[in-house]
Amino acid sequence: MAAVDLGCRMAEQTATKGEAMAYTPIRRHATAEDFSQWEAAAATMTDAQLFYAAQDCRKVEALWRGYDGVVEGFYSDQASTYGTELNRRKNRRTA
Repeated sequence: MAAVDLGCRMAEQTATKGEAMAYTPIRRHATAEDFSQWEAAAATMTDAQLFYAAQDCRKVEALWRGYDGVVEGFYSDQASTYGTELNRRKNRRTA
């Protein structure tokens, strides 16, 4: 089994040859520690990486809409954190 970070850490992906992949979403509310980790990670990412990660999280958020509000909210929070960093950078460039 191999854990795969998909930008938004949307799931742990496991697969062996010939088997389908299984995804286990994070089923909890985002904590202050999560936000700190996302902000630290965002500071090290390029603009393109931030954009991809935020977009990836928004896709996962949309997939869970109407099924599990906790999962949906977790990924919405993560996408917002990455988007906030992108906006900060944009504002610094135009200032």
